[in-house]
Amino acid sequence: MALSLTAQLNKLSLSSSKQTLKSFEGFKAVQAAAPAAKAVQMPFRRTPLRVQAARIGGVEVPNQKYVEFSLQYIYGIGHTTAKAILVSTGVENKRTKDLTEEELTKLREEVDRYTIEGDLRRFNALNIKRLKEIGCYRGRRHYNNLPVRGQRTKNNARTRKGKAKPIAGKRK
Repeated sequence: MALSLTAQLNKLSLSSSKQTLKSFEGFKAVQAAAPAAKAVQMPFRRTPLRVQAARIGGVEVPNQKYVEFSLQYIYGIGHTTAKAILVSTGVENKRTKDLTEEELTKLREEVDRYTIEGDLRRFNALNIKRLKEIGCYRGRRHYNNLPVRGQRTKNNARTRKGKAKPIAGKRK
């Protein structure tokens, strides 16, 4: 039967106070500690807590960048929309870490008015699915992984078509 870690420590400290231990459950100890009542506690320094990133619209935006650029980490918010959000909320464009909780709340409320992240991705995916289902030209181009917006495909279009496939017997 497995004893808890504290029970094992108590058992060891009571057995002998000056016995040298080789190893204990993966930990190395130089000497067994004195009984638990006389244990000396080391001063423990904890680093102060700091916020790594602010959460806006379900996305952690970077702390070190200006708000205008931090907002662009949210899918669906570009440069123009980020500027419009700052103007409509009245928040000054400063580093994200310097924002007050009140300013962050204003930004969150304004960002929630836009279609962003998962909703926007779902909306786009459903539109493409609809085009494929009705079998229109654009839908067929999506289905065949070819350029959709009228680009030529004889020479380029490698982004959509992928790596060139060699054709047997084709030589110049």
